[in-house]
Amino acid sequence: MNSLHHSDFIASDTLTVSKPASSRKKRWLLVQPKSKTNLMVDSGKVSIPLNLMMVGTLAKTRFEVDFVDERIGDVVPEDLSKYDVVAITARTLNVSKAYQIADRARAQGARVILGGTHPTMMFEEAKEHATSVVFGEIESVWDSLADDIERDTMKPLYKAGAFKSMTQMGMPDFSIVLNSPNSKRYSFRIPLLATKGCPVGCNFCTTPTIYGKSFRTRTSDLVVEEIKFHQNRLGKKDIHISFMDDNISFRPAFMEELMHAMIGLGAKWNANISMNFLEKPEVPKLAKEAGCELLNIGFESVTPETIKYVHKGSNRINRYDEVVANVHNAGIGIQGYFIFGFDTDTLNSFQGTYDFIMRNRIEFPVFTIATPFPGTPWFEEMKPRILHFDWDKYDTFHYMYKPMKMERDEFLENFIKIQREIYSWKNIWKRLHGKPFNWIWMVNVAMHYFTHRLTPKMLM
Repeated sequence: MNSLHHSDFIASDTLTVSKPASSRKKRWLLVQPKSKTNLMVDSGKVSIPLNLMMVGTLAKTRFEVDFVDERIGDVVPEDLSKYDVVAITARTLNVSKAYQIADRARAQGARVILGGTHPTMMFEEAKEHATSVVFGEIESVWDSLADDIERDTMKPLYKAGAFKSMTQMGMPDFSIVLNSPNSKRYSFRIPLLATKGCPVGCNFCTTPTIYGKSFRTRTSDLVVEEIKFHQNRLGKKDIHISFMDDNISFRPAFMEELMHAMIGLGAKWNANISMNFLEKPEVPKLAKEAGCELLNIGFESVTPETIKYVHKGSNRINRYDEVVANVHNAGIGIQGYFIFGFDTDTLNSFQGTYDFIMRNRIEFPVFTIATPFPGTPWFEEMKPRILHFDWDKYDTFHYMYKPMKMERDEFLENFIKIQREIYSWKNIWKRLHGKPFNWIWMVNVAMHYFTHRLTPKMLM
């Protein structure tokens, strides 16, 4: 239940549930399903599910709340009849598992709420498995939803008429997830939001459909207050924050204000950021002073035709090297994202990407296969060519369709080859030699072993 689409519609059809109203508090179960992919999506340390935790924080104000995260080894109870509401979040790659849990819960008499990216994008499909579907972020429909749950008059769809200001959103209650006996399996990085939305509008991305093209921010004071809360909770200044924002830099004045406010806090952090914002060397310098250790940059491609094809005008390929130099000169590492398989890509795209990464010593390159996600403009465009609609394989690591300029076998061969080359021992050393010894080295080692077990069959 992690997103919002700007709309003025709330479904008027109601579904009357036969359970009698009661003065007792209704009981919720929040479920984070595990995906079925055999690749790396839910392996190792996984992120604390910030959006579902926010759902629980709201729900606790009026209901009893239990929480299960299958990714860390929690088990969904066989008997779900003791719950009035089972609320499940889903992305495309884990939605089939979400539907299985939802169907079982409904069969046992529980009301089911489905939310998250996939149910938002695919309401007609999701409603077949749910009492109610939350379209977008739950914060903006919460009062209506909670009232209807208490009255047993839940609607099939809850879709916000306006964005809720982020300054009105409370701090998440981390005890909801950390009370799990398996919580040590979460990443040490603490998820935090400073902004919502990304107005860039790449045609392969779900964000414009879910959030619209608006951009909301908290105040820098609220962000700093939350960081200090976690420092006090953990008893140390040196904590690691992951900003979960789609694009923390879209409003430069806000980001600069936030950076200045974070100077001296002692927390380390990483965030997603637009490349054009980093063309000014003073920006990464300020970020470093504020505690930044890693920036996540969507290079997407080194092929100009591909950048044009995906409508990512903020990426200027002729300035890629300059941006990397600015970030590295400030002492910040880079997690760089690269997508292969667009119709504009050729075999030269692999070589060009390899050369760029090695020349610039990108610390943590991430490679994915172009995946048309349901609900995006690109999905509708590509639908006649998509080979299957097996949602379990929509993990950006499976072959979805034949690119115009490459045959399947040569594409898969080169997709595996570039990863094995980049994560060979020799090239890990070339990229990381002389850089701080931290968790990024460990990720590279893990990627070395992962890439060497890849086969084309695994990606089909």
